[in-house]
Formats: sequence, C-alpha cells, structure tokens
Amino acid sequence: MTPVRRIASEALGTAFLLATVVGSGIMGERLAAGNVAVALLANTLATGAMLVALILTFGPISGAHMNPAVTLADAAQGGLTWREVPGYLAAQFFGAYAGVAAAHLMFGEPVYSASQHIRAGAPQLFSEFIATFGLLSIIWGCARQRPSAVPFAVGAYITGAYWFTASTSFANPAVTAARAASNTFAGIRPEDAPGFIAAQLAGAAVATLLFRWLIPIQGVPNNAR
Repeated sequence: MTPVRRIASEALGTAFLLATVVGSGIMGERLAAGNVAVALLANTLATGAMLVALILTFGPISGAHMNPAVTLADAAQGGLTWREVPGYLAAQFFGAYAGVAAAHLMFGEPVYSASQHIRAGAPQLFSEFIATFGLLSIIWGCARQRPSAVPFAVGAYITGAYWFTASTSFANPAVTAARAASNTFAGIRPEDAPGFIAAQLAGAAVATLLFRWLIPIQGVPNNAR
C-alpha cells in the first residue's frame, strides 16, 4: 500500500473509533435513565465490537494501529519505519478529533466542548498504565503467535478492560486528547489528559520491552489497535 493510503486508513479508522466511543456513550447515557452501569455497558459493547470490525477492515492496509502508543511501539520493534511515524501520528490525532466532531453532530451536541469529567489521581493514572500495558501485551502476544486472532483479542481485551480498570481503559493518546474535547459521558477534563497520556506511553513501553524478551521473534506483523 502507498503511504498516502496507509495514512488515510489510519485517519478513517481512528475517526470511526472515536465516533463509536463518544457516540455510544451519548446514546447509552440518554437511554439509561441515569443508570451509569447500563450506559457504561452500552459504551463497552459498542467499542469492543467496532474494534474488531475496524481492525479486520483497515489492518491489511495500514495495520489498523489507530493509536500513537501502538505506532511508536511498532516502530521501535522495526515493524514500521520511523519516517512513517509522523504521518501515522498526524492521521490518528486528526481522525480522533474528526470522529468526536461526527459523534457530536449526530447527537446534536456542540462540535467541540471542553470536558468537565474529572479523571484525576494516582489510581486513574495507574489504571491507564495497566490498561495500555495489557493492550500492548495482547497485541504483541497474538501478533507473534496467532496474527489472525489480533482483531478479536483486542476487541475482547478492551471490552474487559472497560470494567476492570478504574479509568475505563482509554489506553490510547489520540483517544485521550480527542475525548478532552467532548463534554459527554466519554469525556476527560483537558487538565487530566496529559497524565493519562504519559501513563499510556509508559505502559506501552514496558509491555514492548517485556515481550521483546518473552517472545523474541523478528518480523512482527504490523497488525494492531
């Protein structure tokens, strides 16, 4: 695939991911009549299912990273050249904000609005470290042994991680930055986002180093969330 097509794939895939995360959060909250657990369940199922579909669709084109932490980890392992990284990152952040805007427009919300959803404190940051460590562990473990299982494993992991982490598993710097522009169920205050992103990058780095030792196989398939 040409670089332009790969970049377009990353932008479109990330846009659909954010439209799903934010849109299903709005829909779930509106239909749940104040029951946060039901709203979160709706948000969870939609996101997990969409991840499987997006990775199956865009994986053969760009690897379906849709996540700067995955892109940086893949480049560090040689699965992606460093000269491709800026294009991937730009596409992911652009797509993330486009997806938020699309979700807001579909539900009659302002195109962008700073979130007031507080997600602060050490437990939240540790949750994001664990969430991203787990995500990259799933990606590396499956990509090196059962590449065809990656879409399903990632979707299943995120579905579970919504519920076992206190932060509901953002596990993605582009997702985090864009959700700060959504004052909805899925949002995060802009001032809380940098800590989340730092924890996510740390979790991705530790998982990548661990699996470099745990499964030292060269030529990792470029297939991830």
